[in-house]
Amino acid sequence: MISQIEIESFNQKISVQRILGKVIGDKQSPTVIAIGGIHGNERAGVNALLKVFETIESENIKLKGNFYGISGNINAISQNIRFQNVDLNRIWTKEQLLKLHLEDDLDVESKEQKEIYHIIKKILETEKGPFYFLDLHTTSADTQPFITISDSLNNRKYSSNFSIPTILGIEEFLDGPLLTYINEFGHIALGFEAGQHDKEVSVDNCVAFLWLALVAAKCVRKKNVKKYRFYKHSLSMFNETQDFYKIDYKYTIKPFEKFKMLEGYKNFQEIEKKEILAHSNGKELFANSEGKIFMPLYQQKGDDGYFIISRISRFWLTTSRFLRKLHLHHILKLLPGVSSAKKKPYTLVVNPKTAQFLATEIFHLFGYRKKVLKKEKLHFIKRDRKVNEFI
Repeated sequence: MISQIEIESFNQKISVQRILGKVIGDKQSPTVIAIGGIHGNERAGVNALLKVFETIESENIKLKGNFYGISGNINAISQNIRFQNVDLNRIWTKEQLLKLHLEDDLDVESKEQKEIYHIIKKILETEKGPFYFLDLHTTSADTQPFITISDSLNNRKYSSNFSIPTILGIEEFLDGPLLTYINEFGHIALGFEAGQHDKEVSVDNCVAFLWLALVAAKCVRKKNVKKYRFYKHSLSMFNETQDFYKIDYKYTIKPFEKFKMLEGYKNFQEIEKKEILAHSNGKELFANSEGKIFMPLYQQKGDDGYFIISRISRFWLTTSRFLRKLHLHHILKLLPGVSSAKKKPYTLVVNPKTAQFLATEIFHLFGYRKKVLKKEKLHFIKRDRKVNEFI
């Protein structure tokens, strides 16, 4: 496995290794862990992390807490491809991690995953919390910066420091993202999408986000960041207030399907119902509802064709926060066909017949997000949880 590479990225030569930087602060709390390049063709986060660590050193900026920068799929970064065999950001499941412990003959991405896993585990075991995880990404389509989070109140609170669009509950539509796995242990975790893959402004947006995130985590004092106001403005200029969105639909590309998105779509662009969005094996694909297009696919690898999203009302957000703070989610267990999963306190098992009459949005309101079908039962997983041991 590649341990270190020298590449040209965004018109400059950079050295990439697993730990891109590490700073231990005076009080050693909190700890911020940022990851760049978990998709190898999304290099902006790697460049940005190197720039931030360089600034910390050259300006002798004192940190209160700890800050780690980790590179993701180094092999894919070296080739400027999303991944070689499997998507490194779709295999963070307990079954896959068990495989890392039991098997020696691992594929390229599994070897990368094993190394990242042990680094994160060591940080969690040796450093002080609270822990904040940041995953830096870019998209194949033109986009304004946005945040993705699992819908926990802690994630919402932390993301409120950024006046940029925030997508709730994307983990319901993706299998095995790193941040979803991190969230299962109660840690705060934000995904940041900085812009289009090869645009230099994406690096600038990542740099701005990292500084704002360090300040918001109280790892760095605002007064010690010379360009803080500039960074704040450079992101907030895209949106004066923080809008939250939910995903209404995802088009999944099937194996061997010839999918082609219509050219010209941008993230958050308004679309109409029955509008032609893409072609599948030569046939037109129409929008099944109005809303906003989200993450249209304009690259070869990946099976997420496009999403359709809509804005969440302030009333819904306030109501859900109120219900969760009062721990009223126990009410759901009183409903017929709803019970707690054995040995899984954060999971509700729901009879599909009950689910026909009880809308998924009700479970969302009480903080249950991921919906999985197991043995003809629906499993809803709670996003608000106490910090527990990373395994």
